[in-house]
Amino acid sequence: MALESKIPSGPIQEKWTNHKFNLKLVSPANKRKYEIIVVGTGLAGASAAASLAELGYNVTVLTFHDSPRRAHSIAAQGGINAAKNYPNDNDSIYRLFYDTLKGGDYRAREANVYRLAEVSNNIIDQCVAQGVPFAREYGGLLDNRSFGGAQLSRTFYARGQTGQQLLLGAYSALSRQVGLGRIKLYTRREMLGLVVIDGLARGVVARNLVTGEMERFAGHAVVLATGGYSRVFYLSTNAMNCNATAIWRAHKKGAFFGNPCFTQIHPTSLPLHHEQQSKLTLMSESLRNDGRVWVPKKKGDKRPPNQIPEDERDYYLERMYPSYGNLTPRDIASRAAKRMCDEGYGVGETGQAVYLDFSDAIKRLGKKVIEERYGNLFQMYEMITGDNPYEVPMKIYPAPHYTMGGLWVDYNLMSTIPGLYVIGEANFSDHGANRLGASALMQGLADGYFILPYTIGDYLASQKFIPVKTDHEEFEKEEKAQRDLIKRLISINGKRTVDDIHRELGKIMWDYVGMSRNEQGLKKAIQMIRDLREEFWRNVKVPGNDMDLNQTLERAGRVADFLELGELMAIDALHRNESCGGHFREEYQTEDGEAKRDDENFAYVAAWEFKDVGNWELHKEPLVFEYVKPSTRSYK
Repeated sequence: MALESKIPSGPIQEKWTNHKFNLKLVSPANKRKYEIIVVGTGLAGASAAASLAELGYNVTVLTFHDSPRRAHSIAAQGGINAAKNYPNDNDSIYRLFYDTLKGGDYRAREANVYRLAEVSNNIIDQCVAQGVPFAREYGGLLDNRSFGGAQLSRTFYARGQTGQQLLLGAYSALSRQVGLGRIKLYTRREMLGLVVIDGLARGVVARNLVTGEMERFAGHAVVLATGGYSRVFYLSTNAMNCNATAIWRAHKKGAFFGNPCFTQIHPTSLPLHHEQQSKLTLMSESLRNDGRVWVPKKKGDKRPPNQIPEDERDYYLERMYPSYGNLTPRDIASRAAKRMCDEGYGVGETGQAVYLDFSDAIKRLGKKVIEERYGNLFQMYEMITGDNPYEVPMKIYPAPHYTMGGLWVDYNLMSTIPGLYVIGEANFSDHGANRLGASALMQGLADGYFILPYTIGDYLASQKFIPVKTDHEEFEKEEKAQRDLIKRLISINGKRTVDDIHRELGKIMWDYVGMSRNEQGLKKAIQMIRDLREEFWRNVKVPGNDMDLNQTLERAGRVADFLELGELMAIDALHRNESCGGHFREEYQTEDGEAKRDDENFAYVAAWEFKDVGNWELHKEPLVFEYVKPSTRSYK
């Protein structure tokens, strides 16, 4: 099957404008004839559902949360990028496009990235109109701060709660449409299967997580906005319920998976305290705007940080990357922290941490200013660790955080299954091999508010649909398949808990498919994952039954999917014989330890087609760079 990216022709500044003009429209009177299913209610899902309903479509929304407000988008605290140039520091759409493409190590489509930068300004206007309380500077304009990977200030923020405030805006818009009757909202439902009829996505099968009943939903198009899959590592900054089930089940029905090995390790997570920990907590990247990262110059120095004199501290990011200093992109800052710890300079009980120090900023700006900017984050840190970060430097360490891989989509955000759209973190499209900070919120809202509502109309207007109801035989088959899967999980009655197996999978992923990889380790990981998957299906224990609230059963289904996805991630990382962004192969690095890209052989999107469990076929979408020529990525 040939991949058609459907990137419009013409100058990059005009592609999206011309493309929108050429898209077919659905007349207002006809929009109410169409049913669209949206799965997920984070920023991408809520904004898409609200926008589609506002246009006049009938929308069904499914979420496994008890409220859309629970979506993991609230955890994106630092801010959202846009090229408004309010600080007058020479920002522009083109510069945001350039920074994003470079930050992704030239593994994203130019056209997608430019469109993302182009609509970024619309997002800010939309959110201000919704009442999102962005910070403002003395003149009344919205304030900006810096983030990693940029030498100027373009990040709009609402203290350390930006994701939460943006989600409240999208949630309010969604709720308005629920009240008007244009959105039917189903909470505590988990999509388990995609229904494809005559080659088109026509519905989903979901489980009511409270009653255990299977439910069917039919529509003319399906939109997946279900987030990322960092929980494959078990320990990550993602919420406990984040999973890959919706996109993985769609992948097994024919949707290609793009760049699965591109995962982001965030540099400012709280360090792991003990082996039984169930998740890691993120400190926002915005803290690197004023915090300085350092380790002692002497290996194994166990003195309290405030007793280590200034001349015995190594501000290694400022030393190694003088142009960007503490604002180097996440992949580079993460690898540098790991390198310092691996060489024996790490701090804390485990030696797996570095300091993030605000003493200089407090002296320069005063405690009140720091409190206004990051107060809630400092409170959260103190509640978890017992240390007061105003007086003692924070201890941080890298952790899995975001997945740039996801279902492959074309320029219209449609997967390889016609009628199946994938938006936000669930798709692969805009960040290449590394995502710059404050760009996740940007993509989620760009897809939901300003791209999908246009492109999905073109599909609906172009397609002839046969009437489909939920008693169609494909719904029967899909529901039976999901029931059989659940029965199989419950009937095993083995001796190992779901979490125990998930924890083991996470350790394999972190050790061999984590921050750095090599051929030998990846081959070992593939075999270990296959063995663990066999162990899972032979020896997992899922207590209770399927016709009740059963969170162990929910987790079991998700871990079953992670055990297949983890193998594909390792296979993808093994085939890509280069280093780029978050994908760091130890065999491919420069003399000073930086990622060594191979544009001649790997400037493509790796899109994997599912054949059978453990068996995939690779398809390649070449990446063409007309405007920004790939160069060695340097932040020095």
